[in-house]
Amino acid sequence: MRIDILSAIPESMESIISTSIIRIAREKNLVEIVLHNLHEYATDKYRHIDDYPFGGGAGMLIKCQPLFDCIEKLLAERNYDDIIFMCADGNVLKQSDSNELSLKENLMIIAGHYKGIDQRVRDKFVTKEISIGDFVLSGGELPALVLVDSIVRLIPGVIGDAESALEDSFMNGLLEAPQYTRPADFRGMKVPDVLLSGNHSEIKKWRENQAFEKTKNRRPDLLAGD
Repeated sequence: MRIDILSAIPESMESIISTSIIRIAREKNLVEIVLHNLHEYATDKYRHIDDYPFGGGAGMLIKCQPLFDCIEKLLAERNYDDIIFMCADGNVLKQSDSNELSLKENLMIIAGHYKGIDQRVRDKFVTKEISIGDFVLSGGELPALVLVDSIVRLIPGVIGDAESALEDSFMNGLLEAPQYTRPADFRGMKVPDVLLSGNHSEIKKWRENQAFEKTKNRRPDLLAGD
């Protein structure tokens, strides 16, 4: 898989894509992540990529020209399965979205900045608009990294224990059951006996019940299919 990320401040993402699971995936050549600095596509000597919005109002927008030039350059080099814009008014990211995107070959992610981007970029190129929650950040770089991490960890061969990813929260529409490790008794707080029993069918049943109860108490909307 190849992921191209367009950003006003790509250097802010370097450390994250160079550590942990994403680093492992890159070292195994399971994913290629390429950062693109939109300032390199600016046409004035100060490398400005933003301007005031028509009609007035606070904030600045990333202009059409640098985004169009960067996107069109990349499209001339390869086909993209999706061009994704990270934005507060997009569809909230769900595990099913990450599952679907992990099967793609080429993805382009636009990390907006300032007030956002010119609508014409969204109308012309963007195939998916994704938000990571009902709140606003100062830029799309962190949401882009969240999306990338949620996708990359699902690529076969990235995580050593593939079953671990399959048991995560939301993979089956439920929150994950409580997890414990050694020691079995820590300061009088004991691990549930069933987890020490070695009875895998009973353990599976316990985890399913715990996952259902946690979901019912914390995220009943998931059970309702919202």
